[in-house]
Amino acid sequence: MRQVIIIGSGPAGYTAAIYAARANLKPLLIASSVEAGGELMNTTEVENFPGFPEGIMGPDLMTKMQEQAEKFGTEVLYDDVVELDIDGPVKKVTLGSGATHEADSLVFATGSAPRKIGIEGESRLSGRGVSYCATCDGFFFRERTIAVVGGGDSAMEEATFLTKFASKVYVIHRRDELRASKIMQNRAMNNDKIEFVWNSEVADILGEDAVTGVVLRDTVDGSTRELALDGIFVAIGYDPRTHLVHGSLDLTEHGTVWVDGRSSRTSVPGVFAAGDVIDPTYRQAVTAAGSGTVAALDVEHYLAALGEASEPAADSSPLRGRPDEGLESLVAETETNDESDAA
Repeated sequence: MRQVIIIGSGPAGYTAAIYAARANLKPLLIASSVEAGGELMNTTEVENFPGFPEGIMGPDLMTKMQEQAEKFGTEVLYDDVVELDIDGPVKKVTLGSGATHEADSLVFATGSAPRKIGIEGESRLSGRGVSYCATCDGFFFRERTIAVVGGGDSAMEEATFLTKFASKVYVIHRRDELRASKIMQNRAMNNDKIEFVWNSEVADILGEDAVTGVVLRDTVDGSTRELALDGIFVAIGYDPRTHLVHGSLDLTEHGTVWVDGRSSRTSVPGVFAAGDVIDPTYRQAVTAAGSGTVAALDVEHYLAALGEASEPAADSSPLRGRPDEGLESLVAETETNDESDAA
């Protein structure tokens, strides 16, 4: 019997593991057998994660997080969770290998998956010119003409990265302005290999055994035209990976796992959630990591209430290892400390 099992190996999962391991909870972290490390494994240079002024490659960042978690005693298991039984005090996790693991608490940090366009030809030509990962498949499109669908930071990053390989990269966006941050927009717009196709959506993907082009629909007048392509990269957002908890945990209107306020507490006692699976808005590596911290501290409080967690370490925050006394008591305590310092 474990004290805590963490499902997910992205920034939220590994940060939760680091904190839980340092609290001597000996966490088991279950990473996917094929997608370990989360979406950052498909990212090129990460420039906005604190502590890396020169930037760091996504896979390198995840490797460092895993090493840090394992340093403090986290056990990492490469397998896929196929079933969860979270009713009652004991949480049961069944893996694709058939093995089962039980724990008193669970951190659900499964992240999100790339959203699909949902049109004819997309599934049929997936892996045959339709891709959702530039870093995975960009190499196969050397000196080819390709397109990126989307208008956010991910789309701009993908398009800019793909210019290392492709001779031409179209960016297809359904509006006449981008959602991406200014710095990402400027990089893409200043790249001679990138051409923007505004007010357009992909109505169909052409090709029998491989992508040969797309049918574009004008979002203003409804007219259609064909655009010859050798490949298309879809970067229109992500959907939370909640299939394991449908019917077990409450979800929000956005499809994310519901949590109680700023905590990680879900609708089931002993089950906590963190990262993109609870965040429909920010979806950043650093916010996911912070969310993982919250989950680990909430787990520690929960286990302490069960009488299983060890006493907090001397360098712990004031809230660790004690019951949740509410914001009012925290503010009162802070004001008292400020008055003592002033004296």
